[in-house]
Amino acid sequence: MTPVTLITGASVGIGSELARVFASRGHALVLVARREQLLNELAGEIAATGRAKPLVLAMDLAQPDAAARIGAALGAHALEPQYIVNNAGFGLVGRAADLDRDRQLGMIDLNMRTLTDLSLSFVDSLARHRGGILNVASIAGVMPGPHSAVYYASKAFVLSFTEALHDELAPRGIRVTSLCPGPVASEFQGRAGIAETEPPWPIAVSAARVAAEGYRGLMRGRRIVVPGWGPKLLFALMPRIVPRPLLLARLEGRQAGRKGLPAKH
Repeated sequence: MTPVTLITGASVGIGSELARVFASRGHALVLVARREQLLNELAGEIAATGRAKPLVLAMDLAQPDAAARIGAALGAHALEPQYIVNNAGFGLVGRAADLDRDRQLGMIDLNMRTLTDLSLSFVDSLARHRGGILNVASIAGVMPGPHSAVYYASKAFVLSFTEALHDELAPRGIRVTSLCPGPVASEFQGRAGIAETEPPWPIAVSAARVAAEGYRGLMRGRRIVVPGWGPKLLFALMPRIVPRPLLLARLEGRQAGRKGLPAKH
């Protein structure tokens, strides 16, 4: 069986940049997302650099059988994971009681359940190839998120789960890293319902830099990677030094403003 790097949510943004980084380091890739055309374009771009053309798997990762379908597809091509990059995910901005409940449950399925399933489904393969898992969390995972309650909670799960796996799988030679970016300009904002005219955060970091630092951190066996000095400060200090009521109020005001809502009823 040939070892490969499996990258979910690879069609745009951080996911596509992660694919470029792994490919440039000589990894054979399997790219997974819903939009087949974008995946094929990325695969063609990578092949044009002289690298092996990635295998493209177009599927809805939020479906309960996604990990099993990926495993079957890899087996049919005599492939098995050496690295798994769980990047697929999305957020929604608005009051949890007002947002569509099915979409929020779908967010839980993708951001948490599918990530967990893929992280655990191929442990033997990862151990054979001395590989690893890179789970994309967020600095949102260390703080509450009024007006993005489910998204922030899902990233808290990813961060906690990944840190635990880092210790549990180390004896088997498997590196596990949580990549926690701050604000990154991508399609994420549009899907979350954030206005395209929103000014960029001064601490924003490019998707390319996030991907490069995530790759480097995984290969070095780091537990957590937070790209950029601004996000590092928020990740390390804000939840510890800002009183919880003030933190909640500031985050609620920020998120409500992104939707043009008042911060309080």
